[in-house]
Parts: sequence; C-alpha cells; structure tokens
Amino acid sequence: MNKEGIVPALTSLIIVSAVVVSVILFVIYQKRLIGPIIVLLGFLPWIPLKIFGRSIKSTGADIIFGAVDTGILAVAALIGASFAGVLGAIVGGAVGDSITDGFAGLFEGKIAEYLRRHGIEEARTPLSSSLGKMSGCLLGAGITLTVAWTLLNIKL
Repeated sequence: MNKEGIVPALTSLIIVSAVVVSVILFVIYQKRLIGPIIVLLGFLPWIPLKIFGRSIKSTGADIIFGAVDTGILAVAALIGASFAGVLGAIVGGAVGDSITDGFAGLFEGKIAEYLRRHGIEEARTPLSSSLGKMSGCLLGAGITLTVAWTLLNIKL
C-alpha cells in the first residue's frame, strides 16, 4: 500500500479534522483566543506528514496556497459580515474564495518552482496536498483572526 496514497491521506484527514472541530467547539466563543488557537491547530497536520516520512518543506507550496487562500478569504468574510451579518459573511466568503484561489495559485506556483530549483522534492500526493493545504488554511485563518480580533479588536 502506498504510504502517501488515498487511504492514509483520508484516515489522517479524518483524524486531524475531528481534533480540529473538537478544539474549535470548545473555544468558539473565546474571541480573543480563537485566532491563536487556530494558528496552533495549523501545525497539527504536520504530525501525520512526519509520521509518513514527508518533509514539511516538500509541502511548502500547498501550505502557502492554503495560508494565502484562507487568510484573504477570512478578510472577505469579515468584511461581508460587517456589512450584512451572516449572509454577508457567506457571500463574502464565497466570492472571496474564488478570487483568493487565483491569487493563492500564483504563490503556490512560485513556491513550487523555487522548491524544484533548490532540489526539494515536492511531488504532490493525496497526503501532502490535503494536509499541506489544511495546515496552510488553518495558519492563514488563524493569523487573520488574531490580527482582526486580538490585535485590532475589530467588532462584529
């Protein structure tokens, strides 16, 4: 069985997702802590990556994609929420996601070129792509929410 194939990737993704959702359910109303906690959760997908022998550097393009994509998406959702509440957050998130995918793809491609140029194996597998992007998304969202709610004290 391929140690980075679909079965180990899916198993790892389900386990990491369950832990992330459990932690978030526990701290969801701690507005000042949620951002830093999401940042910390962004390192959780690294555990199965290391267990299955994948270097974190090799998933750098996926991590950057996730961080840029979801970091900017969170800004769009916050802006939407400030204008139209929950509906604004949903629309801001949906529209923001399509825009941020394009921008994040630029960064992902650039990082992938850099890694290849420097001899770092970055071939995509189900394990590295899923957990790399998950890590980046959590890091991007956590940083955005930390800045918005903890440092800037933005009210919704």
